[in-house]
Amino acid sequence: MREDARPWDFDAPPFDDSHLPFPQHPFPGFVMEEISRNSALFGKYPPIVGTAEFRNAAAGWLGRRYGIAEAIGKGRALDPETQILPVNGTREALFNIAQIATPPDKAGKRPAILMPNPFYQCYAAAALAAGAEPVYIAATRETGFMPDFEALPEELLARTAMIYFCSPANPQGSVASLDYLKRLITLAREHAIVLAIDECYADIYDREPPAGALEAALGMAGEGADPFANIIVFHSLSKRSSLPGLRSGFCAGERALMQRFRNFRNIAAPQVPLPLMAASAACWNDDAHAAVNRDLYRAKIDAAERVLGNRFGFYRPPGGFFLWLDVGDGETAARELWAKAGVKVLPGAYLSREDSPYGPGGNPGTAYIRVALVDGEAETEEALARMAEVL
Repeated sequence: MREDARPWDFDAPPFDDSHLPFPQHPFPGFVMEEISRNSALFGKYPPIVGTAEFRNAAAGWLGRRYGIAEAIGKGRALDPETQILPVNGTREALFNIAQIATPPDKAGKRPAILMPNPFYQCYAAAALAAGAEPVYIAATRETGFMPDFEALPEELLARTAMIYFCSPANPQGSVASLDYLKRLITLAREHAIVLAIDECYADIYDREPPAGALEAALGMAGEGADPFANIIVFHSLSKRSSLPGLRSGFCAGERALMQRFRNFRNIAAPQVPLPLMAASAACWNDDAHAAVNRDLYRAKIDAAERVLGNRFGFYRPPGGFFLWLDVGDGETAARELWAKAGVKVLPGAYLSREDSPYGPGGNPGTAYIRVALVDGEAETEEALARMAEVL
């Protein structure tokens, strides 16, 4: 890491992340059965590429979820054998992709990695570790909570090595349209930019299933070219299946990029143990539990709509399980909610940075709090009622 790019004091007291919100719905009952059935495999080293069973399960889910089944298979646009990799939770993979996507320089300058603002903090850490400049692109109410990458100057795009993008977005729950994704893919290909698309909330949505980058990319590449050129997508069981402790997900995308990532991961990345991979495959093969999970989140969004109404700029998030509420001063509100109501929320400013020179300026999260709807329905409704009373 460049000495002038250190974002944190690594000698500071350890950060306790045990209070961070995580999905608390019941996970599928068959998970423990699969782990038990395959427990003898804990005695074997797992291959970095995973098992054919896992890759085919992930591929099958992609085909069903995005309607691209005909494009998946040996010799087709997406070959599960070479273009899908298991990951030990998507956070490590999202971090590690920057290490192979970032050249020492681009267009004769320090490379940039773009990301929405607010954003998942792993993105900035990955950019800095790779020697790139993280550039924060505002995703505000005025832009539909979507970053406007197309409005950026050519000078910046020319030196951009990678773009992190999340849909459904954390924390706003905004969802990219198919047209938005196609325009983003076109922009990336015109400027030789890798798109790292975080789709970890893809199966948690309010009404319509969000479009995906692989779905958007089909048919966009030139004749004979890889249809998924410049693209890698990331998916997780943490949210979809309420299994954050399993540490299991996958990535998929461009052939050449996946080959490079496979080689990197074979040296530097953690594998997913084989019994856990078997349980993961069972999860990707089953859509029923994900639908139940989705209904549980939808019921809590219904409760939020009843309790909060039109206060704090409330809107139903199209995807994910967060509320992004405009309370004027997120940090003050978070302290008051904890002190007066015993409710923990996250100040929006902690998920954002002071805007780059390419945006409106200021920290776009300052006025907001992020509310995670991860507890049971009764507990969530009680917490929302306390919030409404205090704020």
